[in-house]
Amino acid sequence: MPKYTRNTGKAWTSSEVNNLKNLASENTPTRVIGLKLGRTEAAIRTKASEVGTSLKPVNQKPYTRKK
Repeated sequence: MPKYTRNTGKAWTSSEVNNLKNLASENTPTRVIGLKLGRTEAAIRTKASEVGTSLKPVNQKPYTRKK
């Protein structure tokens, strides 16, 4: 958990939600999104779930097969 959470306990603004969606679509790690938005990682995961945004990286394979 980051030591500096400037927005903890405050309501989410529409611009913060848009930033969350943009950062998630760019495959930004959850912890980095939290630092940029001043929120905890748990808050980022909760809000992403509420707005229907996936935090999973879309450009990475789930596993690597070696033959």
